[in-house]
Amino acid sequence: MIRSYFLFRHCMVVLAVLLTGVVTNAQDTLRITLQVAEQQFFQNNLALLAAKYDITIAQAAIIQAKLYNNPTLLASGNLYNPDLHKPFDISNKTGQYDIQIQQLITLAGKRNKQIGLATTSARIAAYNFYDLLRTLRYSLRSNYYSILHLHQSKDAYQVQINSLQQLSKAYSELQEKGVVTLKDAVRIKSLLYTLQAEQTGLQNQLNDLQAELQLLMRDNKHYYLPMGMGDGPEALEQYPLQALVDSAYNNRYDLKAANANTVYSQQNYQLQKALRTPDLTLGVEFDKRGSFVNNASFLTAAIDLPFFNRNQGHIKAAQTQVEQSKVLLEQQQLTVENEVQKAYVKALNTDRMLQSFDPGFKKQFDKLLQGITDNFQKKNISLLEFIDFYESWKDNVLQWNQLQNEKDQAMEALNFAVGKTLFN
Repeated sequence: MIRSYFLFRHCMVVLAVLLTGVVTNAQDTLRITLQVAEQQFFQNNLALLAAKYDITIAQAAIIQAKLYNNPTLLASGNLYNPDLHKPFDISNKTGQYDIQIQQLITLAGKRNKQIGLATTSARIAAYNFYDLLRTLRYSLRSNYYSILHLHQSKDAYQVQINSLQQLSKAYSELQEKGVVTLKDAVRIKSLLYTLQAEQTGLQNQLNDLQAELQLLMRDNKHYYLPMGMGDGPEALEQYPLQALVDSAYNNRYDLKAANANTVYSQQNYQLQKALRTPDLTLGVEFDKRGSFVNNASFLTAAIDLPFFNRNQGHIKAAQTQVEQSKVLLEQQQLTVENEVQKAYVKALNTDRMLQSFDPGFKKQFDKLLQGITDNFQKKNISLLEFIDFYESWKDNVLQWNQLQNEKDQAMEALNFAVGKTLFN
């Protein structure tokens, strides 16, 4: 009964591994460096390509704001002459027609204020684009490091799975010959199945991260395999916290956008105050024979009388928006400072913890694991000791790779908070 249960469990694990392999092998595996991944991301990411159009749209608004108002042509003619019973009589001898040309002239500097408003809006669109770039680039680099360290854990699992598969096969043959007990053979298989199931879980995490990476790079034809990094980032202690905060003030485009929004609200307030001044319409008119003399010429002028509507509501709203934008700017400044401080402390703690580990410990542990396997096969140690050491090895491998990933993620979070790649 026990043997049937473990056989069923083994089949399910193998099936899951095979299905995971189908997903992986359906795509060509491509080893890639972080720099190449970023280059492909810059060129192909659809969200960035779409955001670039926002900049073009905002720049087009500047062109529109610079255009002058078109003149207006007014023409009227006689529909019916009752004396001559002549329709559409606009002839020079007997008819009547009137022609006017009018030009709207904006006063109080409205045109220049609208140009300034459109220019600031275009600047905000550019800042939003670069902030989107910062966010998506962080996602790319974060996924890259996660995939790298998950692959390292998965590969470490595979080494031990291969060893346990040979050991399990040998124990199955020995058990059939009655040399070892069924309990020992089943315990070896159980350990093998556990490692295979956990490796499948890692592969499923990798598949999810691969889907995100492929979307960022606009390529679902390849399965990307990150290449190992160098010696790691430079020492974090050489960067004082205040220097990082100052760098964030210079490089964070969301903060620049908040600053630009304050300028925009002030410009809009000035425009709304200017709009309370009516615009002037000037024109010339020619009247054939409908005035006090034939062929009369006139100079016309028109302007609204601001007795009731002096744009009071819009001015009040714009003034309130100025105060609101100042509060939002202060909030954004505080957010930036807190994000940098939080990321810095986390990166510093993670870096110090990783530096406290003996760099040769992992290699010693792996070497010891091989010795444990050999001694178990020679029956120098018990099955319980063998399985306990394997569990310790597994926890050590996962913890080591997790710490490496946490350090890389902490450094990337600090880059993201500062708004500049200080640590590669």
